[in-house]
Amino acid sequence: MTDATKPTIVLVHGAWADGSSWDAVTRALQADGYTVLVPPNPLRGLTDDAAYVASFLAQRTSGPVVLVGHSYGGAVITNAATGGGDVRALVYVNAFVPDEGETVVQILEGSGSALAVPDPTTIFDIAGYPGAPEGAAEVFLKPEVVHESFAQDLAEADRWTIVASQRPASLVANVVPSGPPAWRSLPSWAVIGTDDRVIPVDVLRRMAARAGSTVSELSASHVSMVSHPEAALEAIRAAVASI
Repeated sequence: MTDATKPTIVLVHGAWADGSSWDAVTRALQADGYTVLVPPNPLRGLTDDAAYVASFLAQRTSGPVVLVGHSYGGAVITNAATGGGDVRALVYVNAFVPDEGETVVQILEGSGSALAVPDPTTIFDIAGYPGAPEGAAEVFLKPEVVHESFAQDLAEADRWTIVASQRPASLVANVVPSGPPAWRSLPSWAVIGTDDRVIPVDVLRRMAARAGSTVSELSASHVSMVSHPEAALEAIRAAVASI
């Protein structure tokens, strides 16, 4: 594969994160000679977020694309991949892989996820934001959720950085039904952190099997691309090699 034929790799972050969550992966791929783009995920609602990423792909990429999503970003790429750009492969890193009509909330219901609780105020700090649709607000993870369930395999200082810098999601983001999934027509890879307490391992495995993804597993938290970036890199490189 020459530099001229290398795909662009687009990394989509999830909720309570931003593009910096991909820093280690980005640097390694750039060192390999790839063009890497890390668009902001608006985290306002699945339909709108997917439309934004599709528009980004259409305007900011040329040639083949490997599209990568973490957590809620997996739901976004599932919907965005067929809407813009020449996406050839999908990579899910501790990510939601929804089918048509599913919501993130439905996927987690009864799963034992740290986020599937009767009273959301026990795990979230909730704040309004200008222009929010009726009933919408921003949700921030409480510090103890970050430390115990979101990024428990990171150093304490890194966990506190996540607490301070988290990009909140709108309450409506996780209740919008997914559209026709791109994984039905595109090959996919799934990286599963078996110590994930946000998307439990059984849920990750079920979604990956349904999508026919090539699966790799490692002992890692929900933010495996931060604690063990080599696993995400291996899957991305395998996706590139398939093109």
